Amino acid sequence: MATLEEQINTRRTFAIISHPDAGKTTITEQMLLLGGVVREAGTVKGRKGNFATSDWMEIEQKRGISVTSSVLQFDFDGKRINILDTPGHEDFSEDTYRTLMAVDSVIMVVDSAKGIEPQTKKLFEIVKERHIPIFTFFNKLDRDGRPAIDLVDELESTLGIDAYPMNWPIGSGQILAGLYDMYHNNVEVYRPENPAERFLELDANGELVKPNKLQENGLWAEAQDEIELLKDAGNQFDDQAILNGELTPVFFGSALAGFGIETFLQTYLQYAPAPSAKNTVDEKKVEPSASEFSGFVFKIQANMNPNHRDRIAFVRVVSGEFERGMDVTLTRTGKKLRLSNVTQFMADSRENVENAVPGDIIGLYDTGNFQIGDTIYTGKKAIEFEELPTFTPELFMRVNAKNVLKQKSFHKGVQQLVQEGTIQMYTAWDSGNYILGAVGQLQFEVFQFRMENEYNTEVVLEPMGPKTARWINPDQLDPKMASSRNLLVRDRAEQPVFLFENMFAERWFADKYPDVELEAKL
Repeated sequence: MATLEEQINTRRTFAIISHPDAGKTTITEQMLLLGGVVREAGTVKGRKGNFATSDWMEIEQKRGISVTSSVLQFDFDGKRINILDTPGHEDFSEDTYRTLMAVDSVIMVVDSAKGIEPQTKKLFEIVKERHIPIFTFFNKLDRDGRPAIDLVDELESTLGIDAYPMNWPIGSGQILAGLYDMYHNNVEVYRPENPAERFLELDANGELVKPNKLQENGLWAEAQDEIELLKDAGNQFDDQAILNGELTPVFFGSALAGFGIETFLQTYLQYAPAPSAKNTVDEKKVEPSASEFSGFVFKIQANMNPNHRDRIAFVRVVSGEFERGMDVTLTRTGKKLRLSNVTQFMADSRENVENAVPGDIIGLYDTGNFQIGDTIYTGKKAIEFEELPTFTPELFMRVNAKNVLKQKSFHKGVQQLVQEGTIQMYTAWDSGNYILGAVGQLQFEVFQFRMENEYNTEVVLEPMGPKTARWINPDQLDPKMASSRNLLVRDRAEQPVFLFENMFAERWFADKYPDVELEAKL
């Protein structure tokens, strides 16, 4: 039986981030194929019924996008891998940011035709701020794209991180011939006539040991010239710089064609870190090898199985060992809970889990005990992990049930979907009517779709336009401060919030009530 430390060292827990349509979900599927958990890699835009395994939600299948983080687990090359496949769409950044708190490294997928796009840059900045190791995969090499040297230069200059190419393309698009693997000192041939000749051996000087038709056109010579340039002027490989998030290993390939993925995954697993310590609110660290169990809830998902109306709290195991049936304490309430109904995930399929170790993601069937950001632990000493990020909404809508006879399912649906953290809910100070807040318009569309499909309740959304939310200390509040230009509402924690019409309304309020302090959240 492996010791706890040995088990921890086999874990690799990472998120995949990208701009929408860079191929993030497709690369996830190829990894699952390598792990033997799917027989055929699909594509989000594939033929009828062949949807990406990680896009289990009906709206994701219909629209061909990821709008929620999926958790996927499989074994490969002696490692237990936990992939957190995140939404690419910027309207769901909050879900992605919270997910990044639960991983030990990140894979950044970039479209080789488009380069670094706005959402990639935005997500990267969060990763860099937290010093999370990041591995870069330039995807869609089988399509006409930009020169590899330009892509690497843009990566370094736009994101402010050093890059070290682990392999290099020989041609691209219609003339893609292969990948020159500088790290493994071989060449991976694109669509070889003989599968046995998929990898070609290189000698100590980087020349092909056996002559090959790769050398018959100028692509081979061009790739060699670029590689020489990289060796002379490029960055040095540095394990510690990778772990510090200062140097990103760069790979090229095509997820859709399954080209370069296996070598990438093998190399990633070699250099990606095992589970590391996590910070607590009192700025202490909890080490994975600590004897007592601890973990935190970074995501809540309702109706993963609509037939059962279930609700799952996703927990990142931080320390100790989880055992089914164990008792834990929920830090926020001090309440003792028994964890007897616990699952691990393969996208929309799941199985009961008997034990788990740091790095693993487990799902707790929840009847309403948990909130996003909750800490659970065993032992006498209380633990509370640092707070997960929340965004202040920018768009607001009033929401009502279309059918007044559906009030019960309407209230249940709103409450459950709000608890997932995708949208935020406020209640009007006097009437108690629901007001929804979101970062982007698509969040409202997803909410409306799910209310109808999962709770059988049509809703009417009435736009309120952009608002600026500001929290006020209850001790300083006088409800008479409210007006049509600054609506007074309550947040989920019953705290008073003003929704200002614009910055002029906020300035007017500040001039009229100079002693009142208003607070913006993230």
